[in-house]
Amino acid sequence: MDNKNASYPDLSCLSLDGTWRIQHYRPGEMKAVDLAAPGLDDRYWITGLVPGDIHTSLMKRELIPHPYYGHQDQLSRWIEQEEWWYRTTFDYELSEEVTERHELTFEGLDTFATVYVNGHEVGQTANMHRTYIFDISRVVRNGWNSVAVRFYPLQPHHQEKELFDWSSYTKERPWLRKAAMNFGWDWGPRIITVGIWGSVTIRRTRIARLDQVYVYTRSVSSEEAVLEVQTSVRAVSRLRYTSYNEHTHAVADTTTAQALRAEVALLDHEGREVTRQHTLTAVDHNRTDTWNVQLHIPQPHLWWTHDLGEPYLYHLQVLLYSGEELVDRYEHEVGLRTIELQLEGEQGEPLFAFVLNGVRIYAKGANWIPVDNLIGSAGDARYVELIELAAQAHMNMLRVWAGGIYEKDIFYQQCDRQGILVWQDFAFANALFPDFNQDFMANVRAEVMDNVKRLRNHASLALWCGNNEIDWLYDMKTAAGDIRSPFYGEAIYHELIPDVLVDSDPYRPYWPSSPYGGNDVNDPDIGDRHNWQVWHGSVYPRQYGDKPILDYSIEGVSFHHYKQDLALFSSEFGMHAAANRYTLSRYIPEESFYWGSEEMDYRNKDTNHRKGILLMEGYTGIPQNIDQYLDYSMLTQAEGLKYGIEHYRRLKHRNSGSLIWQLNDSWPGTSWAIVDYELLPKAAYFYARTFYHPLLLSLDHEPGQDMNLWIINDTLQAFTTQLEMKVMTWQGEVVFRRSFAAEVPANGAIQVEQISEAEVLSSTDKTTESGQEQSITGWQAHEVFVVLSADHPDIPDNHYYLRSPKELHLPTADWQIQVDEQEQTVTLIGSAVLARMVKLEIAQGRLRFSDNYFDLLPGQRKVVHIRHAGEEPINWSSLQVSALNRPL
Repeated sequence: MDNKNASYPDLSCLSLDGTWRIQHYRPGEMKAVDLAAPGLDDRYWITGLVPGDIHTSLMKRELIPHPYYGHQDQLSRWIEQEEWWYRTTFDYELSEEVTERHELTFEGLDTFATVYVNGHEVGQTANMHRTYIFDISRVVRNGWNSVAVRFYPLQPHHQEKELFDWSSYTKERPWLRKAAMNFGWDWGPRIITVGIWGSVTIRRTRIARLDQVYVYTRSVSSEEAVLEVQTSVRAVSRLRYTSYNEHTHAVADTTTAQALRAEVALLDHEGREVTRQHTLTAVDHNRTDTWNVQLHIPQPHLWWTHDLGEPYLYHLQVLLYSGEELVDRYEHEVGLRTIELQLEGEQGEPLFAFVLNGVRIYAKGANWIPVDNLIGSAGDARYVELIELAAQAHMNMLRVWAGGIYEKDIFYQQCDRQGILVWQDFAFANALFPDFNQDFMANVRAEVMDNVKRLRNHASLALWCGNNEIDWLYDMKTAAGDIRSPFYGEAIYHELIPDVLVDSDPYRPYWPSSPYGGNDVNDPDIGDRHNWQVWHGSVYPRQYGDKPILDYSIEGVSFHHYKQDLALFSSEFGMHAAANRYTLSRYIPEESFYWGSEEMDYRNKDTNHRKGILLMEGYTGIPQNIDQYLDYSMLTQAEGLKYGIEHYRRLKHRNSGSLIWQLNDSWPGTSWAIVDYELLPKAAYFYARTFYHPLLLSLDHEPGQDMNLWIINDTLQAFTTQLEMKVMTWQGEVVFRRSFAAEVPANGAIQVEQISEAEVLSSTDKTTESGQEQSITGWQAHEVFVVLSADHPDIPDNHYYLRSPKELHLPTADWQIQVDEQEQTVTLIGSAVLARMVKLEIAQGRLRFSDNYFDLLPGQRKVVHIRHAGEEPINWSSLQVSALNRPL
């Protein structure tokens, strides 16, 4: 089947998930025939969970320390050198009256393995990204059975292979179809996982089975949607079981074709039938029959991203009958929607825009990396919480990055249900790959087919993308003289994948690489773009073939470069910030928890640690202690992303999307993530709730230049509002106020007004909050801040500072605190001075704050609601409140 969440007739699918036995040996130390034997005494082996991984199993038995604490990942490097065995047993009942087929399915084996059933070798694996199905009809038996899986170390599979000119972070991985981030990346450690990382099932079928079900929306309108269901039915090669000499044998029975009936039904989300179609077919043992059914749905509920409407999901059922017997079924949630990638506008201008149900949307979101370095042991709750956080920050798209995995089913289910589009990379990142090798390409083709068929029925899936940065970096590294070979791997992204998609998912957009298009592949005028001028100091503009230049200076890495970027679609950009205090302190020894320690340095896997210091030096100043580092890095990231994303959104007529690098972390480090490993949002996350809000007030301003006031509207409704601009002192005194009427078009962005900085700072014609006239001789830009607000109830206020933090010299703030543990609230009442970036900290992970890292205006009353995502009691005694101008 092409969907791992399909449900089948009762008793047709046996799960082998749960506790297995695990042991390791030196390669070649033991004979496989002995360890795979059904009667092996494995009671002295340790136990571990499936799905899972070896590291987690060993941690639970305290056989290795936690690899995320300190430098302890180094203590588990031996794991990748060993041979690992998994074993389990199960009871099974064979039918003597009917003919059946029995298939053992592994949804994730990491990576090179041999599988044995009752001591018989049934197959081998060589790809972490594939689903493996083994026909075990000839070896499964009535009653007690055993399964053993032997995992091999990676080294023998690459040590004799060619080393290519380029493979980022390690030379060994191009030949290995395994998650690239396992070998280390610039945000995570090298941890080579091994084990059964996906579910294991045994499926029995008889007579016939649903081999594939492909669902896509032909058309949508308010009156009718047309859903096409393409189904393949395969006859089961009928096996008749005979018994003699106490053994069971299967004998082929090639009888005539089977007459079958299929029913295709669509139910609404309350379980009521919307439409049903019947189809008659017949298949014999040596062929597959494919047929199409069109379902016409009147007055359909369309699937929308959560910011534009309801992500409505219908329930599809495909039931296969032989006579009156139900022999197979497929069920899946489906959304009625069309998705297109628009590359040209009405006037012929270049675009890179997603069109959902005929509406050009603005993609707001982030890049997604694996939720944990120990992928197999990551639970569903982690996925649910991260996707909820994304939706609550008004994100409507997540890009599944190529250096991880094709995500677990729970990820796509949640994106379907929460109305978030998915940009799906194929798993090829930052390297050359041996597309000249027949065996490698056959492995890749099977990988691509497996995942396309598994994921294609999800409403959230918006785009297939061939790779991450390979086309772009190949040009740059060739120009720099680092690569002298042909573009190995090119045939994968430009031939193999498109070929598979033409057959298996022809109605969804495909993009060869990210970035891709135009001159030098990272051209702002064609396709999508990665902006690594900011943080990495890449110098632009650049032409194809130019030697790349890096500028490691305060100006070279500055986030002010965002405003020079006129990209059509910004699919990667960002900057570092520290993880939250609780997250870092949990994994760093107490004596090393200080700014500049080797342990803190170990949290940062980027290639040049100077970049973050330069960025802070130019904006906040260089931190002098751990508290300042936490605050300064957080503020720089938050304000930098705000600066860039508001710029991109003001270019809404041209720029159609911005995806932050990155949403999440896979371990507790310093990185580009805006939600850290303990699922605690950073300051940038709370900023995103405003800068990604569908209705945005924005101030375009540079020191000494004019102030341009903008309103961005991503909704499909036009509106009229009054925008107010206030300029206030740190003590809350209003020194400038002006209102502007604005007619805001649907799905548009308008500049409302332009005011000179000099006018604002020198005005003498303004009034105080009490209405009294005030005589002002002028203000300095570092003495005031700006508040934008509107009378529209859904538009959030937005705050701006006319100079960088290191120039402001804020007076010390104060506040009153009221804690209501029963209501789970903290109330702050501001005093006489603005409190800049107020931060609430509790020594606990998975906390959800209604707001955090906010500015508290003089006299303002702010109520913050706090809850634990797992409903655990909150550790109120550890509450600390601080601000930039009132540190701990």
